[in-house]
Amino acid sequence: MSLHKYYRCCELEEKERFWSELDEVIESITMGERVVIGADFNGHIGEGNTGDEEVMGKFGVKERNLEGQMVMDFAKRMDMAVVNTYFQKREEHRVAYKSGGRSTQVKYILCRRGNMKEISDCKVVVGESVAKQHRMVVCRMTLMVCKKKRSKLEKKTKWWKLKKEEYCEEFRQKLRQALGGQVVLPDGWESTAEVIRVTERKVLGVSPGRKKEDMETWWWNEEVQDSIQRKRLAKKKWDMDRTEENRQEYKELQRRVKREVSKAKQKAYDDLHTRLDTREGEKALYRLARQRDRDGKDVQQVRVIKDRDGRVLTKSR
Repeated sequence: MSLHKYYRCCELEEKERFWSELDEVIESITMGERVVIGADFNGHIGEGNTGDEEVMGKFGVKERNLEGQMVMDFAKRMDMAVVNTYFQKREEHRVAYKSGGRSTQVKYILCRRGNMKEISDCKVVVGESVAKQHRMVVCRMTLMVCKKKRSKLEKKTKWWKLKKEEYCEEFRQKLRQALGGQVVLPDGWESTAEVIRVTERKVLGVSPGRKKEDMETWWWNEEVQDSIQRKRLAKKKWDMDRTEENRQEYKELQRRVKREVSKAKQKAYDDLHTRLDTREGEKALYRLARQRDRDGKDVQQVRVIKDRDGRVLTKSR
């Protein structure tokens, strides 16, 4: 993006509004995505990095001014790094604006601090200019894209449905029909087990076998989902048409979502505390504690079958 003409002529209040809006844009991007900003901020961040080591290197140009300090404040807020300043170059390859006896940096490339290891070089290209007195800043970045393997969970039979009498009765009837009306199970266990498995899946169903991505949204309700959907639509509307009216609508919906989320969380936790005071809630709490204890163990309990002499059976007989 090129902001030089706009930014240079703005009053301080407009510049502060610009940084506030840029904050909102960056905050809307998830931490898993890479963000690279290249812009002419018309600011001087200065040479040396004393006190700012976490966001810039030592190879700036000249002294810092107010606009340069705004760039540094933004980098600290968003945990970003000013890439230009980390590579030791001759001054000719650091100066992005040169006119007469004046030479300044003003153009900067910023990225998330965690992605600095992917950048191998950054410099001003001498002789290449995009406008009079302005030189091009280039950055070499190597992106390593790792494909995530989707973990699949084993599909499990919904045995908990047998707590309801109607499912128990249906399961009994379907199993008897599958076994040809026999009350006593046949001797061939493998064929019998397969009949039981097929019947249980038909009657009780199986879990989808998908991993739950977000366990922290269990308290969501319809009001929260509706508010979030309206906020997303308002954000798209503001992105397409940057008017003050659209911005105010988006900000108001942001505040409304925060209120709805707070109310939903409070109601969900109140309901949880109420249930925990009951007998069923106490049982559920103990079950949860036992399950967490089992999950935290490195080795689960191993069940084996032994013969009369206490030796573990490893072969069928």
